[in-house]
Amino acid sequence: MNVLSRIPPGLVGDFWGGLAAMLVALPSAIAFGVTIFSPLGGAYAAYGALAGILGVTALGLVAPAMGGTQRLITAPCAPAAAVLSAFAIEFMRTGATPQTVLFLLMAIGLLSGALQVLYGTIGLGRLIKYMPYPVVSGYLSGVGLIIIGSQLPKLLGVPGGQGFWQALVHVDGWQWQAIVVGLVTAGTMVGGPRLTQRVPAVILALGAGMLSYFGLGLIDPALLVVEGNALIVGPMGGGAGGSAGGFAEAFAGRLASVQGIDLAQLHSLLVPALTLSVLLSIDTLKTCVVLDAMTRTRHNSNRELVGQGLGNLASGLVGGIPGAGTMGATLVNMSSGAVSRLSGVMEGALALLAFLLLGRLIAWVPIAALAAILIVIGVRMIDRHSFALVKTRHTVLDFVVILAVVGVALFVGLIPASGTGIALAILLFIREQLGASIVRRKILGNQSFSKRTRPEDEMRILAAEGGQAVIIELQGSLFFGTTDQLYSVLEDEIKTRKYIVLDMRRVQTIDITAAHLLEQVRDMMSEKNGFLVYSHLPTRLPSGQNMQQYVNQTGLAPYKSAARVFDDIDEAKGWIENRILKEVAGRLNDVPAKEVEEAPLQLHEFELFKARKEDTLIELDALLVRASHAKGERIFSRGDPGGQLFLVRKGLVHFSIPLGSGQVRSLNMCGRGAFFGELTFLDGGTHSVDATAFSDVELFVLSRSAFDAFAEQHRKAALKLIEGLASTLTIRVRHLTGEVVALES
Repeated sequence: MNVLSRIPPGLVGDFWGGLAAMLVALPSAIAFGVTIFSPLGGAYAAYGALAGILGVTALGLVAPAMGGTQRLITAPCAPAAAVLSAFAIEFMRTGATPQTVLFLLMAIGLLSGALQVLYGTIGLGRLIKYMPYPVVSGYLSGVGLIIIGSQLPKLLGVPGGQGFWQALVHVDGWQWQAIVVGLVTAGTMVGGPRLTQRVPAVILALGAGMLSYFGLGLIDPALLVVEGNALIVGPMGGGAGGSAGGFAEAFAGRLASVQGIDLAQLHSLLVPALTLSVLLSIDTLKTCVVLDAMTRTRHNSNRELVGQGLGNLASGLVGGIPGAGTMGATLVNMSSGAVSRLSGVMEGALALLAFLLLGRLIAWVPIAALAAILIVIGVRMIDRHSFALVKTRHTVLDFVVILAVVGVALFVGLIPASGTGIALAILLFIREQLGASIVRRKILGNQSFSKRTRPEDEMRILAAEGGQAVIIELQGSLFFGTTDQLYSVLEDEIKTRKYIVLDMRRVQTIDITAAHLLEQVRDMMSEKNGFLVYSHLPTRLPSGQNMQQYVNQTGLAPYKSAARVFDDIDEAKGWIENRILKEVAGRLNDVPAKEVEEAPLQLHEFELFKARKEDTLIELDALLVRASHAKGERIFSRGDPGGQLFLVRKGLVHFSIPLGSGQVRSLNMCGRGAFFGELTFLDGGTHSVDATAFSDVELFVLSRSAFDAFAEQHRKAALKLIEGLASTLTIRVRHLTGEVVALES
């Protein structure tokens, strides 16, 4: 008891988990091996059973040790059985010898393992996980149907070589003994979990199948003869040589058959190996994702692929069949208490031990029992949930992709099915992109203004003239499929607007076709003296593309052209508004807009002081302090004492809030004719923002103490000033409210 108490609990859990997983994986592996080797002839079915056992052993010992995903069980699986059995059937039809096909099967397993190692080494593990769901669903459903179709003749006990339809038609070839064994096995596998959860259903099913077979042997003694009995796996080897000797001879003959392999046959291995490597990788990583979700861990996809590849290389070298991380055995392993990848190693070691102790029993395993187990597995592989996709028109085309993959898998082959599915998925993706709108919002320049605080007369001008500009927020992918939609959006705006602003912040990608269209739009705007303006060009898109660099490289905004680029939308709006104001001023003064000079405003030119008496203005002017600040100079900082009203005579003032760690949040800007600092002027508090000269700035500064002294002599003028401040603040709020309404609509 003392010794047992010293054993780490995790090690005990790994042992029981490995044992339970072995009991699930081993019978299935034997069934898969028999399925793959049966097309070579009846005598090779026993070799297939042994190949399945060796596959469980090699994969269990190597893949967990090298892969690293905790609790994952790697064993031969249904996709490997489907691909390799189809390959064996095809090559036997061409007249190849069984020894040649054996070598080619081994070569496919080795090559697929090497490809998996390559995938993990170059980092493809992350990409394989993102195979489209309709493709995976259709492929697995197709594999399930192929397994059902290939195993049904064995369940019916018909002679070897007959296909699915031949077996159904020739009822006289059915053997009732095989059917009874198969039905008992399938019924036990389906109903076994309802009786007990302690013993895996596949073990219960195989045991029930063998018991029913021996029970029938009491009625028909011919069933209890091993030699020449087509209803059981049979001995592994010719005669008394024993299983090890017979398999060793077959393996030696497999290597000797290399001399008979021609170049065309070697070339034919590449596509099946490539398909198998991708399928096994998807199966493994899908299991890893489920395992992560259940255990709150995170696997390393690339490392796991390397481990899986090395496991399949080891399996091929010892004559086993390839496999992947399997869902059923992994879940049993986890629920049995396993905590680490050591459980996978124990599963492999226990599989070898079970073979050494119980190897002679394998000869008595009924073929119909293995076929029934595989038929149940095949039925469970069919994605019945995919039928829900038919219920809505938004997903019915995805269901069509699934049907197409299944159809190609059944009537053409598994290899073309994967290509068909991926091609259709790509077409559906393009169709989805074509149907999605690339315009998130469109708003005119007189509905949304920059953050710059401007005098009321300038705001009236912008409200009247701002319709010259349109701001279009783009989204999604700008590529050859959406180019026509983009031009349809811009076509009318080109005719009626002088400024077209494209907000690019939500664009996911842009290709050369869309870039060429934008270049044409820029040239069309240039012909009418207009501008194409870009804002928020991302430095890094989700695709990894640097849009700012792309715009420069493709020449979308060359120097001295009709294109402009701004870091954010507010800068673009401010630039356009300044141009509009200069153009209006130029028309009023009958001079070109570029010759309009920005002279410092005098006191009577401010909106606050219009219609005031001249002597009142003279007295007020005497109280003002004139201040100048160079570009970049701080006017005041957050937390500084307030109590001053600043009137902008010339230039721009930028307001921001420091966020810490050297970061700031830009708020707005205040331009010529506007004022700021009014809140602290009224309440005497401290400044809540930083104010910086965005350009060279000239100011009038009125202190609260000077204003109070002025108010004692000119109460009516002082009251008008306070009313003017309140009126301006009200107008700003109304403009902001109008902009919010425009954005919402």
